[in-house]
Amino acid sequence: MSTTADLVLAIKRELKSARMTYADLARALGMAESSVKRMLAKGDMPLGRIDAICRALKIDFAELARRVADAQPLLTELTHEQEKAVVRDEKLMLVAINVLSQWTLEQIVSTYRISEAECVGCLAQLDRIGIVELRPLNRYRLKIAKTFRWRPHGPVMDFFRENVVLDYYRGGFDGPSEGLLLVHGTISRALAPSFLDRLQRVAQDFAQQHQADQKLADAEREGYVLLLGMRNWEFERFAQMRR
Repeated sequence: MSTTADLVLAIKRELKSARMTYADLARALGMAESSVKRMLAKGDMPLGRIDAICRALKIDFAELARRVADAQPLLTELTHEQEKAVVRDEKLMLVAINVLSQWTLEQIVSTYRISEAECVGCLAQLDRIGIVELRPLNRYRLKIAKTFRWRPHGPVMDFFRENVVLDYYRGGFDGPSEGLLLVHGTISRALAPSFLDRLQRVAQDFAQQHQADQKLADAEREGYVLLLGMRNWEFERFAQMRR
């Protein structure tokens, strides 16, 4: 959520962009220039005053608040306690996973046994955590960076290791557009990071295609999960046989 100080900083940027001086703003507000300078320097003022400044700058207050919100640092990781809260509530976990894929509330409710009220409650919790910014009509904006990931050894990844991994690999990977590749090799330590970069690009391509295909009818889309990984690893039983 935008603070008053954030809004005041945005106003200063708008003044500069509009090439409007403190004297110009003072005249528009019917105030002394010195009072305007003190008010902006303090970085705090009533919302009514901010609204009056917005009118003087010919910008909408809601638009200014949106710009401030959009400029906030994006979340790259949750705290351990936040992840515990997500894992503790099965429905919150479901909604969290789906918002990361930018499902709408309507899509979630029509697909899973969760009521609209429950889903809205989950979205409100994710808003408090900082994953989304809840907007009117139960829409939301994701507030996570492209580099966002669950904590490597945190509650969410532990949940996936214990409950999801075996379920995922139990499949035969032999259906249409399915496949499982396991490639072992020894490569240069210097080049290894470049392969991880390529995997990350594949993941981004998959995510972008997901977004692009949201305009298609449900009957034209299938749910897929792309799981990519790369580790410095050797099967333990093989490692025990090393000389």
